[in-house]
Amino acid sequence: MTLIAFAHGTAILPDRLLSRAVVVCDKGRIVSIQSNAKPPAKAYTIDLRGGFLSPGFVDLHVHGGGGADFMDGSIAAVKTACQSHLKHGTTSIFPTSTTGTPEQIHAMLAACRGADEPSLVGIHLYGPYFAADKVGCHSQSGRRDPIDTEFTSYFETKQIRIATCAAELPGAIDFYRAARRRHCLITCGHSNASWSEMEQAFRAGMRHVDHFWCAMSSVVTLRERLGTPMQASMTEFVLMNNEMSTEVIADGQHLAPELLEFAYRLLGPQRLCLVTDCNRALDQPPGRYRFGHDREGTWFDSDGLVGRSLSGSLASSVVGMDHMVRHFRKATSAPLESVIRMASLTPAQRVGIAARTGSIAIGKQADLLVLSPELDVQRVFIRGHEIE
Repeated sequence: MTLIAFAHGTAILPDRLLSRAVVVCDKGRIVSIQSNAKPPAKAYTIDLRGGFLSPGFVDLHVHGGGGADFMDGSIAAVKTACQSHLKHGTTSIFPTSTTGTPEQIHAMLAACRGADEPSLVGIHLYGPYFAADKVGCHSQSGRRDPIDTEFTSYFETKQIRIATCAAELPGAIDFYRAARRRHCLITCGHSNASWSEMEQAFRAGMRHVDHFWCAMSSVVTLRERLGTPMQASMTEFVLMNNEMSTEVIADGQHLAPELLEFAYRLLGPQRLCLVTDCNRALDQPPGRYRFGHDREGTWFDSDGLVGRSLSGSLASSVVGMDHMVRHFRKATSAPLESVIRMASLTPAQRVGIAARTGSIAIGKQADLLVLSPELDVQRVFIRGHEIE
């Protein structure tokens, strides 16, 4: 049966909620969106039971889940992590590297090529090009400045869709220019960059900043680095430049509600993305785990709410995108359609896949979620096929 109708609930569109919606899909694509209509007689009708029909979530920044990290470098690990996030509604996922050796990063890329997961749409090259003082929970030994021969070998795989580098590093501008030639979303992350360094990065193609307020420069850190007069930081550059976007980890542990509200009010749903930045501890019991490679990554502890490095600092999240959506909705004034947009259409637009996914719109792939009235994921569809 290729003709499917979703009915008896509310469809979440990018700019509004459509009550009493009937959304019809044929051959894996959305063909009709109506209100107060009858499903086609030949369609298999899925009863939303008063809940919501949402676009599938798009996660730009995610390291693992279900006990696996993408940096483990095996097809089994990639499958485990992708399938774990599917249960939480992520139908488009960008496996994200950590710091590590070139061999480990190439192993991750090879494993993603071989995994054949329907939700896997590209790679986020994240580590290893971080500032030495902003490595966070990543392995310090795996950090380095960008080298043309190395990053070119990653781009030549044609898998990289998002590319991160700290703007102040030697070689960063060459990295950004190479990423721009490959039409990547270019980001600055794990960085202590100044306004002037961000301006240079912007001219080279950088348009996004990773996990706002986390492992990034501030006026205070720049004074420590560059002295006086005090200089504007990544924060001010993003807020002042309408072409810039960023992301927040809305797990309730990284950022207080007032910071989430601040980001939403100043940036709006068109420039702010929700990400999980999730590690292998998703859906796992509290305990000690490796961040990154399963034998050489750094250790962190999960209490079931968040990961923390052995020094006590934050070490990535341990929850899925559905949690981020529920918490952002509860903690801020953002309406539901805006929250869902930040988890779907906005990231899809930023990475260049919005023509085919990211919203409930005629002609797009039927990447859809059935959500309960409490926003729990009940059913997941990719291209109209239900994922069990």
